[in-house]
Amino acid sequence: MRTLEAVIVIIIIIGAFSVVSYFTVLPLPRQVSPMNLRRLAFTTMQTLDANHDLSRAAFDIENGTVWNHLQVALSSMLPTDVIYNLTIFEVNSLADGTELYTPVHSSISNAETLGITSDSSQYFLASSNVTFSVTPEKIGEHGEGGTLYILNCSDANSWWTVGYTANSLAQDFSNLLSPYFTQTVMVQNTAQLGQILDNSPLQGETLQNAVVINTCGEAMPIPTSYYDGDAGQYCHTLGQRVLEYNWTWVSIVGYPIYYVSNTNLFPNDENGYGVYGMKSVGAAGMNAFLQGLDNQTYSANSTWITGSLAGVKYLTSKSLEDCNYYGIYPSPYQTFTRALPNYITSMYNLNVTTQIFNIDGEWNPGAVYRHRTLVGGTASFQGGFLALGVTRTPDVRLTVLGLLSDYEPRIYRSEYTVYGTSRLAVLQLGLVGGT
Repeated sequence: MRTLEAVIVIIIIIGAFSVVSYFTVLPLPRQVSPMNLRRLAFTTMQTLDANHDLSRAAFDIENGTVWNHLQVALSSMLPTDVIYNLTIFEVNSLADGTELYTPVHSSISNAETLGITSDSSQYFLASSNVTFSVTPEKIGEHGEGGTLYILNCSDANSWWTVGYTANSLAQDFSNLLSPYFTQTVMVQNTAQLGQILDNSPLQGETLQNAVVINTCGEAMPIPTSYYDGDAGQYCHTLGQRVLEYNWTWVSIVGYPIYYVSNTNLFPNDENGYGVYGMKSVGAAGMNAFLQGLDNQTYSANSTWITGSLAGVKYLTSKSLEDCNYYGIYPSPYQTFTRALPNYITSMYNLNVTTQIFNIDGEWNPGAVYRHRTLVGGTASFQGGFLALGVTRTPDVRLTVLGLLSDYEPRIYRSEYTVYGTSRLAVLQLGLVGGT
């Protein structure tokens, strides 16, 4: 009896399903997974111009052979159910800056109309005789400092900068960053470092609100006048100076301030790996620096605070966008063994203003930190540092990217040296049969 009931239920279910399926109107495949015509149009023009073929055609509008070849290429690139219309416009400007777009070539098309469903993309083209002039905004040009100090101390040795010298790194930083600062100053020895720590400019530069890049890796140059037998005290004073002068201190690799270095002060001291002229301050160096940056009383603290992360870590989406904006392209992923813990933000009143790499749990592989104080109930930022915990070999592009992402200098609009050398291609696509 129960078997008969089960058979009846199955027959009812199958019958209901058949009836519903018969009367259900399913959407067309193009409605389920519609083609993105705008993206297809832009990608098609990029492909056509990969070897500047589209640009050459746009400025050789009387050459029928060139346009015939272009139309053959365009037809072969698009699906058979896609119809197109390509138009070239001249770009001119009125005296008030208004841009005018005038068609300069009859459209090439494979249909009289594009139906109901259509979309388009535009693509700017430049002639082969055009020259671009790109002018970056200067950090500090509006009265906010603008000095870039690069530590190139000849009497200090480096550590964890495998494959590079401090001098070669200093030159690379100068080449990449100088266009963005009002003044770049090379600090050539530890005595000059002591001078700016004493609030005395080297070349008449603005000392307040400067950026200071340490090219010695995990080693920190130390002026003789700042050593009283306790390297940790110097690191604390360094943090205080960063707070007082509103500097952005930059550590390019590894554990920040793990050694102090001065070949004249420590001629017989080596770091255990055969590099002389430096003294180990260990984990206490970074702790003392953070105490000074937060204006805390100095207390020797040798607690190791960085973590070693497994695998590779990736640039944030914002960093990747800035790579394109500033034209700087480091590898989007890196290995880290000196990532700082997130708890230092609350322990030392810090804010992360720029995240260079994505956070990994409780660890921060690379970021810009700024000290936060409350003035009349309002947060005020004074002093900061950039720390990259990448492994051993530094990549100056990562540091440059982090600084530019934080300060955000604008790239002024490119100018053409020849009038009338800019044209606009508009490719409109449609689907056969409309919707």
